[in-house]
Amino acid sequence: MKIVKASAEIVAATDNMEQLIELAGRVCYKSEDRITQNSAAAFIERMQESKHESVLEHAAITVRFICDRGVSHELVRHRIASYSQESTRYVNYSKGKFGSEITVILPCFWEDGSLELSLWAGSCLTSERIYMQLIASGSSPQQARSVLPNSLKTEVMMTANPREWRHFFKLRCSAQAHPQMREVAIPLHREFASRWPSLFNLGELKYE
Repeated sequence: MKIVKASAEIVAATDNMEQLIELAGRVCYKSEDRITQNSAAAFIERMQESKHESVLEHAAITVRFICDRGVSHELVRHRIASYSQESTRYVNYSKGKFGSEITVILPCFWEDGSLELSLWAGSCLTSERIYMQLIASGSSPQQARSVLPNSLKTEVMMTANPREWRHFFKLRCSAQAHPQMREVAIPLHREFASRWPSLFNLGELKYE
């Protein structure tokens, strides 16, 4: 059994995103003549203040999440997005390309060497052993997956527009969000804010 940490990586984004959003928004007011090299940030801020957030939907950002199945269930609740996810129906973890083992996500809330982490690891190992026995007995991957743990690693490609990503961060970075969701959402938000400050420096967003 392999144990890995959760992560999230930006893999694609619309070029010149802030400039595109400004152009799209200014069409509404026929003020394209006011576009300058540095006018996008202020324009986007005004659109957000006036709640004219539909202009934020003209771009897209794709992120690759490596997380457990529980976190993936929360990801796909965001409706205005497109998803592609590793399928336990078709992926056979007994094959050599997977090292003939399952991969699980390390829980971020238990200390190394703790009883809780030891109990968790033992449970995952038991699931792995029974999964392999079911495959060896002739069960298909979609049948054998019934015993796989919630901690099973999955990969999800999520594409959404900036408006939906803003909504995502407001929900998933909050103190009320699940710890394993916050583990990937908070660093991801910081990277978004670094790349596209006019869109993702959410002043009302509090990590604590």
